Amino acid sequence: MTTPQAPGQPAAIAPAAPPKSRPDFLPLADYGIIGNCHTAALVSRAGSIDWLCLPRFDSPSLFARILDLDQGGFWAIQPSLPCTSEHRYIDHTNVLETTLRCATGSVTLLDFMEIVNSEEISYPQAPGRLIRMVEGVEGAVEMVCTCAPRPGYGGLPAFDIVGPVAEFDGFRVVAPTDWRVNTADHTLITQFTLRPGDRLCFALEMEDSPLPHDSPAAALDGAIAFWQNWANQCTYHGPYREAVLRSAMVLKLMSYSPTGAIVAAPTTSLPEVIGGDRNWDYRFTWIRDASFTLYALLMAGYFNDHHPFFTWLANTAQLEGTDTRILYPITAEGQVVEKTLDQFQGYRDSHPVRIGNKAVSQVQLDVYGEVLSALHFAWKTDKYDPTEIWDDIRPMLDWLASHWHHSDHGIWEVRGGQRNFVYSKVMAWVALDAGVDMASNLSLAGDVARWQEARDAIRAEVLEKGWSEKLGAFKQSYEDEVLDAANLLLPAMGFIDGTDPRMVSTVDATIAGLVTNGLCYRYHTAPEGLHGQEGAFVLCTFWLINALILAGRTDEACAWFEQMLDRSTPLGLFAEEIDPHSGQHLGNFPQAFSHLGVINVAVSLAHVGHTGSVDSHHRAAADAAGRGGGGAKKRQGEQQ
Repeated sequence: MTTPQAPGQPAAIAPAAPPKSRPDFLPLADYGIIGNCHTAALVSRAGSIDWLCLPRFDSPSLFARILDLDQGGFWAIQPSLPCTSEHRYIDHTNVLETTLRCATGSVTLLDFMEIVNSEEISYPQAPGRLIRMVEGVEGAVEMVCTCAPRPGYGGLPAFDIVGPVAEFDGFRVVAPTDWRVNTADHTLITQFTLRPGDRLCFALEMEDSPLPHDSPAAALDGAIAFWQNWANQCTYHGPYREAVLRSAMVLKLMSYSPTGAIVAAPTTSLPEVIGGDRNWDYRFTWIRDASFTLYALLMAGYFNDHHPFFTWLANTAQLEGTDTRILYPITAEGQVVEKTLDQFQGYRDSHPVRIGNKAVSQVQLDVYGEVLSALHFAWKTDKYDPTEIWDDIRPMLDWLASHWHHSDHGIWEVRGGQRNFVYSKVMAWVALDAGVDMASNLSLAGDVARWQEARDAIRAEVLEKGWSEKLGAFKQSYEDEVLDAANLLLPAMGFIDGTDPRMVSTVDATIAGLVTNGLCYRYHTAPEGLHGQEGAFVLCTFWLINALILAGRTDEACAWFEQMLDRSTPLGLFAEEIDPHSGQHLGNFPQAFSHLGVINVAVSLAHVGHTGSVDSHHRAAADAAGRGGGGAKKRQGEQQ
């Protein structure tokens, strides 16, 4: 059992061998993530893999102890004696190094997923292996490796063991020493002793993997080179570069390379409130989240990276009016039907545990704006030609020009009825404005005059019906006179200047009404249809910081930003939410939304010349786009 420690301090670990005791759930801050752009695993600083789905993000879990201590499954490599541990990433990589120290010595554990050139991959199998390398550092340390696979969300496999190779349910796990089966708890176990310089390797792979494998050492070198080469493309330079790079690598991890889809998070049902029912499956591509993610990577300077997301968008989303869904599976055969896994207790007894997501059936007008904003910025940075998918974009703009006045479920996917959400209306304005700009400058076919007319009508209506004199702020919806942190994005999207008195008042009202201990909630009242409070939403706090930058309050923004970075886990990761009172990370982990917020704020500060720097091409492109960076430049068609 890991006992609570101050952030960054070694965690104490109970023995991995008898006497055996039931472990406790670990804080999410105790976990790191590794992956290969096909799937990802959560590895605790106690040396245990407690979450892994193979071969894809949305596959049934193989290890899921993070959702059920008894039936979830895990894979731990630990000293047999009580020990302390700490972990870190190898510089600018997603290779995780854990140091375990006990009375007789210390060892290091390297966890990573093999990265294989995509041209060599026979889809749909995921490339490469999950490799675990353990090395003696000091003294003689007796080690125990316990592998408890539970495929198919908690199933008990039949093992076929030949010496160091164990096969089960289409998987193979290879050890450096022979496996034995502990029939009492249906686990694979092997024991060994490490002395300084000893290195042993374990590997997990699909049985039918078509790929030839390098040696573990060569695979390690390849993984380090892949991540460091990718990280070095970042054009942001400044005091927050390490945080930007870590966030960028988290976002890269969440991309599914065979299709270009981007998952919102690699986990399901990690609760937004402990013991509550706000437990959702995020292993899908939300058009909104993916668009924001791509935008953030472009902001960080990843111009030379291929951006298959737009190709995925055209091939999968089929953007034709109401046929556009808000989320999609990462592959054509993926399932999004919402179900509950009643066999799992849930993280710290938070249930139900869900797979799939019922929000797929909702109407959310804002997704059009997020897609077009990302496409517009990619075009302005000369990294994507919108003419390639214009035949898919044009019908969407036509539909939006006719349907923008309809109500929807909003960015927060409320399950208590549709509203005329202010943010949704603004993003419809963003979509039409970006469409007009691209069509006009690229001589693309479309009813530009009609799009312009609808765009201007939206802005006039929002300024009339979306403003609340009572709140001194833009309100959540025309029907609900309450605050909503999503409205902090209005200046970032070019809808209104960040120094406009209405926007400054909205920022101050948000600080007064939605912030607790430096963390911003999404809202306090919404037509949700759910019970219980949630944590503060990490991205909303970053939105607030960015709004402060656009209001010219950069010193204030810097102070907020630095206190937010201090709230990250020891590895620099963020969950979806943070409890403002305990500092505990809540919700699915790590969260793309949270990490794109880190990038956006750091680049925004550099863009306004406050701290750090960005590539001059990026700065010019952000100015031209009227969004991105810190710019609050008025866009075409904007009126006071």
